[in-house]
Amino acid sequence: MRENSFRRIIQNFIMNMEAIPNTLTPESRFALTEPCVFLRISMIRADFYESPRRFEKTQLQQYLMYNAGDVDESNEFIMEKNTRVGTKVVYHVFGLIDEEPWTDEEKERIDVLLKMLFVFNGRSRLMISNYNLTFYDHDMQVYNLKFYFKTIAELIEQRLITQYTAMYINLKHFSAVNLQLGRKKGSEVMNSFVTHIARVAGEGGIVARIGGDNFAILCKQERTDAVMEALAGTAIPYDEVTGERILISAYAGVYVIDGEIPVNSPDGVMDRILVAIAAAKARTKHDYAFFNAEMLERNNQHLLIGSLFPSALENEEFLVYYQPKVSIDTYKIVGAEALCRWKHEGKLVPPAEFIPVLERGMDICKLDFYMLDHVCRDIRRWLDEGKNAVKVSVNLSRRHLSDMDLLQHIVEIIDRNDVPHDYIEIELTETTTDVEFKDLRRVLSGLQETGISTSVDDFGVGYSSLTLIKDLPWDVMKIDRSLLPEENNFDRKKEVMLKYVVGMASEIGLECVAEGVETKEQEALLKTTSCNIIQGFYFDKPLPINEFETRLDNYSYKKE
Repeated sequence: MRENSFRRIIQNFIMNMEAIPNTLTPESRFALTEPCVFLRISMIRADFYESPRRFEKTQLQQYLMYNAGDVDESNEFIMEKNTRVGTKVVYHVFGLIDEEPWTDEEKERIDVLLKMLFVFNGRSRLMISNYNLTFYDHDMQVYNLKFYFKTIAELIEQRLITQYTAMYINLKHFSAVNLQLGRKKGSEVMNSFVTHIARVAGEGGIVARIGGDNFAILCKQERTDAVMEALAGTAIPYDEVTGERILISAYAGVYVIDGEIPVNSPDGVMDRILVAIAAAKARTKHDYAFFNAEMLERNNQHLLIGSLFPSALENEEFLVYYQPKVSIDTYKIVGAEALCRWKHEGKLVPPAEFIPVLERGMDICKLDFYMLDHVCRDIRRWLDEGKNAVKVSVNLSRRHLSDMDLLQHIVEIIDRNDVPHDYIEIELTETTTDVEFKDLRRVLSGLQETGISTSVDDFGVGYSSLTLIKDLPWDVMKIDRSLLPEENNFDRKKEVMLKYVVGMASEIGLECVAEGVETKEQEALLKTTSCNIIQGFYFDKPLPINEFETRLDNYSYKKE
């Protein structure tokens, strides 16, 4: 009779456990009640271990699966089971106090119960493991992007999304934190900061890691200000002994989802916080930016430009305009800078509208090579027609520096057009990072060996100018307009700085070109220095090729 009762109890136990996705929950304790009462069990504890061989030293987790109190520790039944994934579980079963020890028959039944429990535990842990692998970051105790998207999708479906604020954050200067504290300690600091942000986000809020030091946040709108205050700067302890702390802050792209601009997908939310974080990083006054309709319009314009670019390049809609470089000794053209203009549907698109968009990806590199090729075609034609061909500088984006074959690509374009190397100058803006500096040195040295001139653009704007001039093999220095005194605004400091910069460049053998020259006073000042080549509106704006060609032969810019 008791045997039939036990079979029925086990069948009920199996049915109840089948309906429970996670055995480590109160529901499983309820399912265990009937068999545990039947078998006079007071407590079941499961200890999970990392390794079957060394399990005494490598306990992972301990779960109290059933507890009715009145534990008799002298009456204990132990079962050890190895899992298929190389871990070990040890079940500890205790009898009720003031009860007789278990009979052999009861021990057999407890053994059956534990074997069934082991099967359900394995299934449950596998489900938990799969959940963690799917929705948690592997390196930090935070959610991943998949969970972030899943949560947003659920909120959209429930029509609750307009109660939330979404953010994209990038930790500021975290590479410096890793250098200061070491990567291991830096990771601990990052984890502490993100955990703090998750606490500030409060109930219903989540923090998800996108990758590296980039995270996405979702919080109730009433928690927005508190989260942003924490992002503006939070002191994170990194040494328990000394109590030393480090200030961590972040750039933030913020989207208060108010329903004014409808959003119907997680991708839509992500697109908007990406637009906002880009705006935040471009600003100098604040480290955050709120998404708005104007940003959406600008982003749509960027997407349009990106979609039009391939056909525009193929159809040669991009034109080369030449801005003359004029000698103030002879007032003749001694060179030119090639500048890009886009003629689309009969109208010129200002460079400020498309160049920054192309620089966000690798399209700018395609445009640069296109420009170099067209400049070489023009030079070759000038030479063939017997015109007074001059050296032309062509701008290259810093994006090219990751191209290990950049030198070969440049030389191939020039040689394919049969242009002597001394007619081309490659113009690069300043660069400050160590990685780019190494790549820049490699490219400049290679160009110098092939007889192609190089110029550093915008000298005087960045903070690394002197290092660049000292350590890299430039041929030409372009003096930025910021060093030139403005009209009707005499500035003694600028005048002194200009003279010393030009004098230094001349002493180390660099040719100087002053760009952005707009007034007679600026020209007069430059005449007192060793900088005798001028580029700017004072002489000429960037010109279409036909106008530039008319100035190549015997044209004088001398003014009365």
